[in-house]
Amino acid sequence: MEEVTRLIAEKGDLAHLVLFLWASSASALSLMLLREISASNRRFNDFVQAIARLNRLFSALDGEG
Repeated sequence: MEEVTRLIAEKGDLAHLVLFLWASSASALSLMLLREISASNRRFNDFVQAIARLNRLFSALDGEG
């Protein structure tokens, strides 16, 4: 990586290097956020399913009593 940076710096094309680094970090951040949102949706779905099971249990108990 150091050699690539040196070659780009020698050619005076630092703007492209900075743009590449910015795009790479933005893409990595987007991927990380997508993973977090996906995990959050799974946790919320588990919560909703637990509430549904609880409601079914209470409605079954209410019907017996």
